[in-house]
Amino acid sequence: MVRSVTEIDGWIENWVLYVINIILCIGIVGNFLNIIVFAKLKLFRGNRSAFYLTAESVVNIYLLFDTVLPMLFQTIYHVYPENVSLLWCKLKTTLNQSARLLIGSIVCFEALDQYFSTHHRSHLRQLITLKLARFLVIFSATLWTIQTIPYIIFFDIVPSFGCIITNQSLVYYYSYVYYIFLNGLLPICIASVFSLLAYRNVRHIIRRQLPIERRRLDRQMTAMIFARVIMFVVVSLPYTIFRVYILNLNGLVIDSAHIAVNQLALTMATTLLLGNYSVKLL
Repeated sequence: MVRSVTEIDGWIENWVLYVINIILCIGIVGNFLNIIVFAKLKLFRGNRSAFYLTAESVVNIYLLFDTVLPMLFQTIYHVYPENVSLLWCKLKTTLNQSARLLIGSIVCFEALDQYFSTHHRSHLRQLITLKLARFLVIFSATLWTIQTIPYIIFFDIVPSFGCIITNQSLVYYYSYVYYIFLNGLLPICIASVFSLLAYRNVRHIIRRQLPIERRRLDRQMTAMIFARVIMFVVVSLPYTIFRVYILNLNGLVIDSAHIAVNQLALTMATTLLLGNYSVKLL
């Protein structure tokens, strides 16, 4: 049993040191390239989808560092920084959860924007503007930051458990409202439905009297957003399911083998999640 636990720990360390670092490098380079391309090319200036993808890339860069650096710290020093510093425990949780919700919101905005911009009714196309896109991103960032205020109050470092929620009501909210609804079903359903509708719209776009360049750009952006939504759904579900499971273990006594297996599962789920922030469309 001890040997198995040691082998799992060793495998996780190697995985973090090599695979996770590679994902981090690819993600940073890919996101910066996205930002540069969308900012420099005239074709994308004033394009709302390009703005959303740029905003998403900025948040992705933060989430990559916020997720990977603590994992490297734990691998090297065998302790999570949030389990040592109460300030970091509260700040990391607050900022990380706000950023993850913002990513989900931006993906939904991308799908909604593409649906309306490819709609055959002109008055629906005119409803969405770059000004509205900027407002939605700023409003969402503010809303999700306010939503995390209870985490600052009720997250604490508990011996044997580390940085966890100490209020049982907030545990239920975190498990079933945050992870299952706000960060799970809601963005997944909205993004999936409207990306499919946008894909349907763009298949009929050739019938509309639009310049060839505009039609080509609409098709390209719709394909990019559709691929982005698929990636978002596939890589988000495993991590969300695992975090709900972990949250409901609070207070239960588990042995070292169980802890090692949970750590292995978390590493794999986190690797998939990092793919959400790393795999770029350009």
